[in-house]
Amino acid sequence: MSSVLNEGETGKRQRTGSVGREDSEVLDQDSRYFQCYSRLHEQQNMLYDHVRTSSYHSAITLNGPSLFRDRMVMDLGSGSGILSFFAVQAGAKHVYAVEASDMADKMRVMLDAAKRNGAASRNAYLADRITVVNSKIEEPQLLPELPKVDVIISEPIGVMLVHERMIESFIYARDKFLRPGGAMMPSSGTIHLAPLSDATLWNETITSARFWQQNAFYGVDLNPYFAQAFDECFSSPVVGCFNPNALMGESTQHEIDFHTIQMAELREFSVPIEWSIKYTGLMHGVASWFDLAFIPPASALRPGTTPSATFLSTSPRLPVTHWHQARLLLKQPLAVNAGQVVRGFINMKANKHRSYDISAQLICLEQKESAAVSTPEELRSILEMHKSRARTALWNLQAQVYNYSYTGEQTWSSNPEEANLYLPVDKLLAASDGRDPQSSVVSSVHGTTNSLTDFLVTTKSAANKSVSGTASNANSLTGSLVDSSAMQLL
Repeated sequence: MSSVLNEGETGKRQRTGSVGREDSEVLDQDSRYFQCYSRLHEQQNMLYDHVRTSSYHSAITLNGPSLFRDRMVMDLGSGSGILSFFAVQAGAKHVYAVEASDMADKMRVMLDAAKRNGAASRNAYLADRITVVNSKIEEPQLLPELPKVDVIISEPIGVMLVHERMIESFIYARDKFLRPGGAMMPSSGTIHLAPLSDATLWNETITSARFWQQNAFYGVDLNPYFAQAFDECFSSPVVGCFNPNALMGESTQHEIDFHTIQMAELREFSVPIEWSIKYTGLMHGVASWFDLAFIPPASALRPGTTPSATFLSTSPRLPVTHWHQARLLLKQPLAVNAGQVVRGFINMKANKHRSYDISAQLICLEQKESAAVSTPEELRSILEMHKSRARTALWNLQAQVYNYSYTGEQTWSSNPEEANLYLPVDKLLAASDGRDPQSSVVSSVHGTTNSLTDFLVTTKSAANKSVSGTASNANSLTGSLVDSSAMQLL
């Protein structure tokens, strides 16, 4: 993230064009984009994110002996300089902090104070250890001026990992300035995509669109705007946290290895979807979050040292970060039954707004139907043939809106039906008596009292023996959540 070029100012680098980028339109967005990150208030918001800051601190300082000590380091999009400071703490020989916004000047104030005050300064250890470079990394004049480095550290991450397209600058820096065998920190990122049921959010969204269906708004019929408003509302990803109980299945994952990914692979990619649906209900859209890994490659380690691996996750099941999660709503919900499979594709293509256009083709299949589909071509044929069970969607990631109504406190109990999600009967009953739901089949259910919550269940086990028992409604137990999404494997 980071950087604004101040064109025309003495001592500041001028923008020379789209060197290192195929699309010059992206650079037209840079002035406004970088200006945002030139404010200390924005830097403060990111520093306040304990998960983010502590994860980077652990990833850098715990790898001091194995990776950073006496090494040359580049901090790309350095912002407040916090990662550069961590690198010096970890023993870096010298850090080149590349920052295109006016934050570069503010960072120099910090470093000048450290040098001027000498040993009296608590930041004395920073003196003469960091060089601030006020430029975009893509500027051609940097090539002869900056040395090759052993490690590149950066926080180039946006919503759904790739929003803001700073990862492209991270990859450009790798290709131009990283020594062979060097380390990228973070080393990889993983996008998660999962089926979501969220009637409340869907209803709020359609209600917003229906504003434009008024036919007597101060004497004006607004209906001609409705179709456009409907498209706009449902093409805007919703950023914020959500209850993890709203997930209808496990996520599909798409990993991006920052050591090996090529620019073209980053600008356009497709994620094959295969979700095994756990609950009967309405799928209102797609939920997304991401993970980061900080794992130094063996080629970058000092001889005889052991690396430390750090992981950061923005999962809805873990403490909130400033990135939150994203929800992408379907214009028409898709009815699904437990045991069915949602197949399809989610495609992401970089656009000129420093973001991505996201399209989806999804279809609900029975397990046998899904098992018979073995190629992308067969899946596309089924999508075309069975449109009543299929949904298509288009979202503009830069048009994201925000909904912070969920704060991390579960408003639903662990019972899925409170979110209008329904377990298969065999799994519902097996949860109470510890049976394997695959080893028995419900053959009859009879009331035992006048109560609607007490009943006699007769099942047939795998050995075809009848087993009877009583059951009643009860809240299932929930396990404790991990208390931090910054984890280290030492």
